[in-house]
Amino acid sequence: MTATEIPARVDTERYPQLSGFDHLEWWVGNARHSAAFFEATLGFEVVGYRGPETGQRDSMSYALRQGNIQFVVTGSLRPDGEIADKVRTHGDGVRDVAFIAEDAEESFNRAVANGAKPVHEPHTLEDDQGVVKRASVATYGDTIHSFIQRQDYAGAFLPNFEAVNLRSQGAHVGLGTIDHVVANIERGHLDEWVGYYRDVFGMARILHFDDDQISTQYSALMSSVVSNGNRITMPINEPADGRKKSQIEEYLDYYGSPGVQHVAMLTHDIVSAVKALRTRGLRFLDIYDTYYEDAKVRMAEFDIPWDDVQAESILVDQDPWGHLLQIFTENIASRPTVFFEVIERHGAQTFGEGNFKALFESIERAQARRGNL
Repeated sequence: MTATEIPARVDTERYPQLSGFDHLEWWVGNARHSAAFFEATLGFEVVGYRGPETGQRDSMSYALRQGNIQFVVTGSLRPDGEIADKVRTHGDGVRDVAFIAEDAEESFNRAVANGAKPVHEPHTLEDDQGVVKRASVATYGDTIHSFIQRQDYAGAFLPNFEAVNLRSQGAHVGLGTIDHVVANIERGHLDEWVGYYRDVFGMARILHFDDDQISTQYSALMSSVVSNGNRITMPINEPADGRKKSQIEEYLDYYGSPGVQHVAMLTHDIVSAVKALRTRGLRFLDIYDTYYEDAKVRMAEFDIPWDDVQAESILVDQDPWGHLLQIFTENIASRPTVFFEVIERHGAQTFGEGNFKALFESIERAQARRGNL
């Protein structure tokens, strides 16, 4: 593992000024069913709707919120068109990793000047609740990054979304913010994409794991973490040589291109959050019991509720700044592609090395059951 200091705020004259994740937009086969999954199983509140009833003729979208996390699920109402085509290619997945921008047009112009490919030129969305300015650029695979400037908007989500109030009826979960969003890319392109985020967005590589650090007897991967030092952190994974097919290669086979592998959501009480999510029906990866024998030695200096942590199969790790607790779900789509992470941080700002092998082996066990290892 190699690490650097967490970067300071990026150059205000050259790079887009971004202060966090605004939302993730998922393109899915059935928006109504996906919204129901996020609401009932993950505890999100449906706050907005856009569809034929609001003048949107070719697609249907639901906006969902929990804490400061915002998701949009969008499905096509027609058998053709960009959304339907992408869902046929990828299955359900994240189309847009959208950022909060101080100035959407300026952020777009700077990103394009720094080498990003434009997707949506700067434009204004408006209704009786105010104005949102938006623009988008391309990134890995068919994923895009939108710049969202919403200081002058008071509505539920975005203009032309009808306000909805569908609160989850199950146990309180307590997810607060998006901690990081992870990409899977093709073999041999890791440095290229680290360079993209450095050159276009001014992000720094704050962590790197080689294939000898993230490997099992069957497969391996390499991973780098980029960050703007201002609440945007994005790990990037690529497959490495191994005896059998890695989890990254399986993802690329089923998704059909690079894309978002998982979304990590921060909580202040991971034990309660996981118990609530299990009650709601969410399934998590299991961890072998011997993991905790080593973890208790490795993490002896920290005050950790070991009985609860082990009972819920929660992983523990550390970095130079503190420690963290984390757990990973099974795949949430029909294809073995995207999944979620729940994470609780106690000073830790990056990711330790201790959990990678345990996670990797858990994913491999599920992969072997599918006959894809």
